[in-house]
Amino acid sequence: MILAAGLGTRLRPWTLAHPKALVPVGGIPMLERVILSLRSQGFDHLVVNIHHFGNQILEFLSSKDFGVRIDVSDEREQLLDTGGGIVKAGKFLCEDDEPFLIHNVDILSDADLGSLMRTHSESEAEATLLTSVRESSRKLLVNADGHLAGWKNISTLETRPSGITPDDYDKEVAFSGIHVMSPSIVEKMALINDKSPFPIMDYYLNNVGKDDIRCQIMDFRLIDIGKPETLEIANSLF
Repeated sequence: MILAAGLGTRLRPWTLAHPKALVPVGGIPMLERVILSLRSQGFDHLVVNIHHFGNQILEFLSSKDFGVRIDVSDEREQLLDTGGGIVKAGKFLCEDDEPFLIHNVDILSDADLGSLMRTHSESEAEATLLTSVRESSRKLLVNADGHLAGWKNISTLETRPSGITPDDYDKEVAFSGIHVMSPSIVEKMALINDKSPFPIMDYYLNNVGKDDIRCQIMDFRLIDIGKPETLEIANSLF
């Protein structure tokens, strides 16, 4: 699933008249770059959620043949945030009871997503978050056995759960905006938040120690093109 419904407020004025997903990177919409990257790694069924200027995304998807099945999860009536968007798209994502990948539309990386999928499938995990050791203002906290232990804001030192100390975890890593989920965790999410907006990271952090949520630490390059300064860098690279 490509999360493409966001308002893209950091990319104004472009997003005052266009969806964030169609911001050009080197002349190619970021959504197209993510689709082609996923296709090149063997993904043949994609789900794209839409809200902000959703009609433009529909027109874009219908204008090209990407060589893969693409379903649209329509949130034009209500933006559901990342977690709510996944729950709404569950009818597509969980149709074959197999794990699936979630990918933010504003992330470009060279990560081996096939390896991430295999690692998740070979484990008992309900969710596996792709992470790396890099600079970030917010870090995920990981136990020695790879399970998610919490979250920390590097600037404010706020933590979730509150009061967690370095003795309670092994590593601090940065989240990539890419993760794998099993249908079982979507069913749990739907029981709590059937039609309400909520961030997926809130669900993960609220269920540390309850659900089997793991972090896969890999070495890869990543650009978050959802910010003007990093979009400028991406345009220079591409």
